[in-house]
Amino acid sequence: MVKKGILVLGGARSGKSRFAQGLAQNLGKKVLFVATGEPLDEEMKARIIEHKKHRPPQWETLEAPYNTVEQIELHALDADVVLLDCMTLLISNLLIGKRYHAAIEKKVLSYIERLTSLLDQINASWIIVSNEVGMGLVPEIKLGRIYRDILGKANQLVAQRATEVYFLISGIPIKIKG
Repeated sequence: MVKKGILVLGGARSGKSRFAQGLAQNLGKKVLFVATGEPLDEEMKARIIEHKKHRPPQWETLEAPYNTVEQIELHALDADVVLLDCMTLLISNLLIGKRYHAAIEKKVLSYIERLTSLLDQINASWIIVSNEVGMGLVPEIKLGRIYRDILGKANQLVAQRATEVYFLISGIPIKIKG
């Protein structure tokens, strides 16, 4: 099996997760599913339950909204595929409670560099799911603009390392790299 690094992008409810799961099933039997969402409210709990329904039961699930890099390092040793869903929430988790200053952007992007470096070092193929948030309206709130900009830069970092990049629109994947 040739190791792959794949970035799956799209808007909200575009079919990213389901598409990424299909890719993971085709890449290997031992899949480590890294979940970055937290069930903080009823709507998020329902989303998580819905996502779990579509995952094969034999996949190992790692709930890692925080210390994600360290958790992957501990659990990915025998995985064929590491599927991280999603970088959008991972970055949100990194920003929660932080006051914005230039250093926070550097810290978040440095963390994403650490993540992609680790994924490149392990034997498993990797898939990262992320939202493309830069194609809509400019957020009115400063934190929204900061978040959009950081996520856009993080997506660029991952796309540079990825061997394949897909963009989903209305459930239809478009291969844009690889």
